[in-house]
Amino acid sequence: MKPIKKLMLSAFCLSLFLGCKNENAEGTSVEADKPAATETTERTGQAFIEDDGSTPNVLQIAIGSPDHTTLVAAVQAAQLENALVNAGPLMVFAPTNEAFAALPAGTVEDLLKPENKDALANILKYHVTPGNYSKEFLTKFKKLGQANNQSLTVEVIDGEPMIGGAKILASIPAGNGIVHVIDKVLLPPTE
Repeated sequence: MKPIKKLMLSAFCLSLFLGCKNENAEGTSVEADKPAATETTERTGQAFIEDDGSTPNVLQIAIGSPDHTTLVAAVQAAQLENALVNAGPLMVFAPTNEAFAALPAGTVEDLLKPENKDALANILKYHVTPGNYSKEFLTKFKKLGQANNQSLTVEVIDGEPMIGGAKILASIPAGNGIVHVIDKVLLPPTE
């Protein structure tokens, strides 16, 4: 990532990611707001994905996908577009339109109402993790610190990471991170 991109990280993006921690399989906390490229690249060679600046950002990937029109509408309704175009790095677990359709009837329509903007933003932030880890490297974590300051569990089933119970269907490198397409909408635990 070019140094100028790192400097352009907005206060909004910083406020999302400060304090988030990820816990690896050994139970050790990994600070999400510290660069992880050196440590993870040395261990796996491909855990941290770098970009030369020519790859579309996370938001552009979502907008260009016919499978993510509901996600894009939700991001726009919550006014979180800026968070997905900033320097990152960030991982977005992107539910498909089918995943949103599997929610109880009326849920999406209700969340898209202006009066539910904060609840929608909390759900969307629960789908964002500071970092840029490949699907394979996610098997090394037990918990991920999410942008809404809650944690998300990672289980490994038959060698595949399950993120909060969601299966990763595809992974798409982005200029500011990575998009992991998932088959389920992740709902943050209520307190």
